[in-house]
Amino acid sequence: MVKLPKYCRINYYMNSPLKIHENYSLKHQNTLGLLASARYYVETHTVAELLEALAFARDKKLPVIPLGSGSNVVLGEFLNALVIHINLEGRSVLQRDQNRVVVRAGAGENWHELVLWALTHEAFGLENLSLIPGTVGAAPIQNIGAYGVELKDYFVSLEAVNVESGEIECFDRQACGFGYRDSVFKGEKLDQYIITSVILELDAVLKPRLGYGQLGELVVKRLGNDVPSAFDISQAVCDIRREKLPDPAVIGNAGSFFKNPEILPEEMDNLKKLYPNIVAYPVGQKWKLAAGWLIDQTGLKGKREGAVGTYQNQALVLVNHGGATGQDVLSFSSMIQQKVNEKFGVLLEREPRFYNA
Repeated sequence: MVKLPKYCRINYYMNSPLKIHENYSLKHQNTLGLLASARYYVETHTVAELLEALAFARDKKLPVIPLGSGSNVVLGEFLNALVIHINLEGRSVLQRDQNRVVVRAGAGENWHELVLWALTHEAFGLENLSLIPGTVGAAPIQNIGAYGVELKDYFVSLEAVNVESGEIECFDRQACGFGYRDSVFKGEKLDQYIITSVILELDAVLKPRLGYGQLGELVVKRLGNDVPSAFDISQAVCDIRREKLPDPAVIGNAGSFFKNPEILPEEMDNLKKLYPNIVAYPVGQKWKLAAGWLIDQTGLKGKREGAVGTYQNQALVLVNHGGATGQDVLSFSSMIQQKVNEKFGVLLEREPRFYNA
């Protein structure tokens, strides 16, 4: 843990060049496009600016809401808080040998752009995580994952600012407590830290991971027996995601809205008897169900209530048809949970973070 000089943490926001906005609209700061606003809003491009913003919040006795690209949040209509847009950039190769490439990225970097940057620098492993929306700083919080790969597989450490003290602390893989779409930053350390940078250890030699059925099938269909490049895999992942997920620039959405639930083998046996075609796969001692399939079986795919609905091509995605609020999303997602639970006895867990919705 590194302590910053005292002058970096106390009251120096008073003459700060930071532009702190009041009663700021967040409609274009969240990918769902929800009608929302913040009492105060500020963009930070350096750790020093972030510390200034936190000092401002402490002085005003306001909670802090860090925001990256706004791709995994549901915002209420008014947030009585300081919303801090984390825009810390920078990408670099720290070490390289014949087996590994260690890279560092600022929390404000776009995740997909980092993946492509890594591939151009012959640093492999993230290709299966292509086109996942959001920023680098949000990736460890969620332990993002797709097509058989999770962030934790390549994670080394991160640096984060303690919101209360202003100190910078380092978290290694164990300290992050990674789980399925989970970490300590969603649990015991919720709202206590703001991530500023992440270090990853990637492969210097491509090791294709094509075990996820649809991805492997698409790569084979395109290349036959040819060995795929990392860019071939990345492009296949992008094509699959674009087919299933709508572009937030066209219709507001937060990507996959529910986690794939895990159940015990005996529960799986009972469901298999009732639904022989149920979509599931083994994970350790449990079975993971496809949440999208469960929702689809309730007849809710493509349905809507008011401004909120499920996407016509993927029931797992909730969309804003225009003018929706966080409360609308909360109500609609609760209805989905109820319908799935009534039919399958399975409670879906939401992925996005809710703020005052």
